[in-house]
Amino acid sequence: MEPFWPRKSSHFLACRRAVRPVHTNPDHPAAIGLSGGPDSLALVAAAAAEGKHVRAVVVDHGLQPGSADVAARAAEQAQRLDVPAEVVRVDVDTVAGTGRAIGLEAAARAARYSALFAAAGSDADVWVAHTADDQAETLLLGALRGNPAGMAPRSDRLVRPLLFLRRAETVGACQELGLETWDDPMNHDPAYRRVAIRQQIIPALTELLGGDAVVPLAATANRIAEDRQLLESLADLEPTADCAELAADPAPVRRRRIAAWLIKNGIPVQGDQLYAIDGLVTDWHGQGPITLTSGRTVTRDAGHLHLV
Repeated sequence: MEPFWPRKSSHFLACRRAVRPVHTNPDHPAAIGLSGGPDSLALVAAAAAEGKHVRAVVVDHGLQPGSADVAARAAEQAQRLDVPAEVVRVDVDTVAGTGRAIGLEAAARAARYSALFAAAGSDADVWVAHTADDQAETLLLGALRGNPAGMAPRSDRLVRPLLFLRRAETVGACQELGLETWDDPMNHDPAYRRVAIRQQIIPALTELLGGDAVVPLAATANRIAEDRQLLESLADLEPTADCAELAADPAPVRRRRIAAWLIKNGIPVQGDQLYAIDGLVTDWHGQGPITLTSGRTVTRDAGHLHLV
């Protein structure tokens, strides 16, 4: 297969270098989430060129007409690269197990990751093709919710080999390889916040700075992810609703445990609401329930937090 790879390929070489140090072997392979877009196709190609023990999993969300054809073409692209591929169809449920409605993006993401890990099995990692541009967008989205976040290059079995590469590298790599990429129309709809940030906010920040805003934003997100991983290694961040136990924790640990408790119960974390719930623990004077964006409320009773 090696002669297929172009000899002069600066973008593809950057993708290969990013994938090279990521470990895979026959006893611990990886399943790559493949959408057919340039990021995930470049990741599959780079893994193949580096001889990684991988296979591609294409998740068909069934949200758009012709989605089955798009998924089939993505799988064919992977097979052209000598990477085994399978298509998994999922049902996107916008009602959580608690009966709470969730956004389409969040529901699709939950269904996708569930399918990827199920297809990978217990002995394989899952690789996804997030880039530095995705990292910058994630930081801003989290900050707008009062909960700035960063993605780690590796978290348990989830691996992001391209996290320090720019999106232009993956697009260029696919062009160098002559791969047919799919341009998801949802990636151009500003009704989705991530798209609006990509199309409007980051370009405005770049103009304001007089330089590429993605670079400092992604660097900040990387530091947040590193700090979070360090804190997780040093402290007990298990979810709990026990107010006495929470009150004994330092503030950063306490808030993360409250956030973990919310997430465990299917509630998205919003910064202002998190601080208000924190007040039920540290400044309790009989105040009323905290209303969450989901419509549910958090109360304190008998020394414990309760979701109603």
